[in-house]
Amino acid sequence: MLGKFSNAFSNIFKKQLHDKNTDINLGEDKEGIKSKLKKSTPIFKTVGPVALWLITFFVVPLLLVLVVSFLSRGEYGDIRLPFTLKNYRRLMDPMYGEILIKTLTISISTTLGCLIIGYPFAYFIGKSDKKYRGLLLLLVILPFWTNSLVRTYAWIILLKTEGVINTYLLKFGLIHSPLQMLYTDGAVFIGMLYIMLPFMVLPIYTSIEKLDMSYIEAANDLGASPYKTFKEITLPLTLPGIIAGCMLVFIPTLGYFFISDLMGGSKTMLISNLIKNQFLTSRDWPFGSAIAVILIILMLIAISFYFKGNKPRKGTEEVS
Repeated sequence: MLGKFSNAFSNIFKKQLHDKNTDINLGEDKEGIKSKLKKSTPIFKTVGPVALWLITFFVVPLLLVLVVSFLSRGEYGDIRLPFTLKNYRRLMDPMYGEILIKTLTISISTTLGCLIIGYPFAYFIGKSDKKYRGLLLLLVILPFWTNSLVRTYAWIILLKTEGVINTYLLKFGLIHSPLQMLYTDGAVFIGMLYIMLPFMVLPIYTSIEKLDMSYIEAANDLGASPYKTFKEITLPLTLPGIIAGCMLVFIPTLGYFFISDLMGGSKTMLISNLIKNQFLTSRDWPFGSAIAVILIILMLIAISFYFKGNKPRKGTEEVS
């Protein structure tokens, strides 16, 4: 009888102990869940609004453009079903291929021109005295204080037939008749080069400012020529700034239409002008959307090259 009682008592004690341990484990689990929620809450607070903004004003409009590109134009310029591929088939016309090639040519030329002019200027700013550096940076940033449309009109005044440049060339007898500088591909190149140059200078300047001069001093001590020092040390270390500057110039120039409109006229038709005309003049939104999709694909390819170029090379992480 006493043995049965002791066994029953021990079973009750074990059950109570098990329940108590379970409550402790549940309490620990609850505290762990609460701590995880507390840790994840700041992430939602910071990332959530940005993600919502990007989805609303970036992803959704792009999806709308993609959907419209597969629809048909109605008789009165409206958008109608059925879904079709004819908008993309129209792009197979050689005329649109020429427009695309001209767009890429001007964009690449502008990027190279900005790099050739911007790199030496950025290097000069980065290695100049600190008391003059702020003034030089101000000269680079100063054009941003004026609307790009106003600056484009300033170039029109300079380049037109009765403009400042032709007037002085005729006055000094260097030419006998005014030069046709405006409404040419060259004028579009000059306009884009002027507008986009600061976007090349600033990223390169940032890379040059962070450049460790001890590497250059070591190369000079070892007898390396200035060209070899630049090729083996300066250029690779400033390559991230070069790539960033090239992307900041190349991608916007693909979509700039007002410069080619104002300085190129009807003679310079770029893909951005073609998109604008389809939406505003021809009211062929499906075809304009199809061209816009092609332009977006080109931009995504350029961005992929940027990320590929910014990947750390072997040995970089070990050195850092």
